[in-house]
Amino acid sequence: MKIDRLVLGEFENNCYIVRNNDSAAECLVIDTALDVRELPAFLDQHKLTPAAVILTHGHIDHIAGVEALRKKFPSILVYIHKLDAEMLGDADENLSLMAGSSFTAGKADRLIDEGDAIDKAGIRLRVIHTPGHTPGGICLYAEKDGIIFVGDTLFAGSVGRADFPNGDMKKLIEGIKHKLLVLPDNTIVYPGHGPETTIGREKTDNPFLS
Repeated sequence: MKIDRLVLGEFENNCYIVRNNDSAAECLVIDTALDVRELPAFLDQHKLTPAAVILTHGHIDHIAGVEALRKKFPSILVYIHKLDAEMLGDADENLSLMAGSSFTAGKADRLIDEGDAIDKAGIRLRVIHTPGHTPGGICLYAEKDGIIFVGDTLFAGSVGRADFPNGDMKKLIEGIKHKLLVLPDNTIVYPGHGPETTIGREKTDNPFLS
């Protein structure tokens, strides 16, 4: 698996472009950002066509590039967990009004849930539902490659915020402990912000999980 990371926007979101291998022309995009201008430029530069954009949750700093991608790539499919689906069309729920603007996007093409498998662009990702940061927060596990994309559920040395509307810290911690920390210790963790880490490192060093 080939993974490129773009750090975008004022919140320094990690936007991941994932390919089956270096020579693949089709890719997946995992999350966008408030300022998404570098993403289409990167895709053009590397002659990549995104088959889908998978949103780990519905906050504005992870969804704001959806319509720009749809405009440039009309066949792209938008995936989001069913419990966060309404956030795409609600500026209050997606926190764009709190961020100083009003953003809405069209409905998702695919609603996903715990245990679903996404098979696109030669890549297979299993959906792990980890609510708490938002009701429909998800992680995307590539078991064969020992990789998991965790959105704002888990960070290096920290966990996602739960003080936004519909947040729940108890659910967040329970989901991390019972669904993520049970994965192999050498699983590489790609978060929505900040550096990558591993499950083993977070299991032993993360103060929120002791």
